[in-house]
Amino acid sequence: MAMETLQRAFNELNISYNNKVLDKFQKYMELILEWNEKVNLTAITDKEEFIRKHYIDSLLCYNFPEMKKAEKVIDVGTGGGFPGIPLALVFPEKQFVLMDSLQKRLNIIDDLASKLNILNVVTLHGRAEDMGRNKEHREKYDICVSRAVANLATLSEYCLPFIKRGGNFLAYKGTKADEEIKEAHKAIFLLGGSIAREERVTLPGYDLDHNIIVMNKVQSTSAKYPRKAGTPSKEPLK
Repeated sequence: MAMETLQRAFNELNISYNNKVLDKFQKYMELILEWNEKVNLTAITDKEEFIRKHYIDSLLCYNFPEMKKAEKVIDVGTGGGFPGIPLALVFPEKQFVLMDSLQKRLNIIDDLASKLNILNVVTLHGRAEDMGRNKEHREKYDICVSRAVANLATLSEYCLPFIKRGGNFLAYKGTKADEEIKEAHKAIFLLGGSIAREERVTLPGYDLDHNIIVMNKVQSTSAKYPRKAGTPSKEPLK
């Protein structure tokens, strides 16, 4: 039943898939839920809810032109691999880097990606504030996606340093995105970004009502940012 829900959403979002891809989605969910008994990867343990809130929610940006044209994608604060793994499965031609500050989670993602032969995913361990200053990763990505829980000013300081000029940041947000945009406007400007649009994405019948904030990276991020670890969350830019 749960996989039928996923197939229906694929059809509604015009996502091309085959049985092999569906099988990987199913096995990844089963293995994550198995691991979840030992390591906290998700609060969602019901399969139907998992499909909606982890898989379908992650794929709501599938048709965005920014996502279609990107080649190298970073998922900041990936947790159990969302939105990175679902996006990697439907975009096998793109390269995905899944970053998290907890090595234990990334070890599980590495293990599952290897078992399921998901070849376009690598993991990166570290805090965004440190990795955003690392020359190997700073301004090296076409797009950054994040479902991490943080206010938009903080999240922008975590994510915008990774994105090349001309690239994009897709921030998955709830229904109060408008307020967050107002509060984060100056921070986004300071970090070299600008708001392109706020896209409300709904799929009737799935109980999903999200706003994805799309930013353009218009200038290189100043060397001052990101600030040292912990500062963006304690003192968001204003």
